[in-house]
Amino acid sequence: MTLEEIRNYCLGLPGVTEDIKWEDHLCFNIGGKMFLVTSPDHVPVSASFKTTDELFDELTTKPGIIPAPYMARNKWVHVDNINRLSDKKWKEYIKTSYDLIFSKLPVKVKKEISGKQ
Repeated sequence: MTLEEIRNYCLGLPGVTEDIKWEDHLCFNIGGKMFLVTSPDHVPVSASFKTTDELFDELTTKPGIIPAPYMARNKWVHVDNINRLSDKKWKEYIKTSYDLIFSKLPVKVKKEISGKQ
């Protein structure tokens, strides 16, 4: 996936917003909490996302994927080049990260995002 395809996929998920953090990182958020961080100005483009305990252990054995600096204790991984993963895997991992972060949001925020009042 290209960065633009990743961006479009993220923004297609309910309640997602984007912003710039740390001067040059494009971040995707749900309920104000990050679920994907990209570095669009770096070559190659890199990204970090939250994952499950099991996937964290599996992913960090693959070339170019390491525990994310500063966020590894929260089960975030860093992919040094977004081209290392297929479109299908990106969608799977983005959705997993989104779901993990969404699940930790307050009930009121979840209801606002899902449109259920």
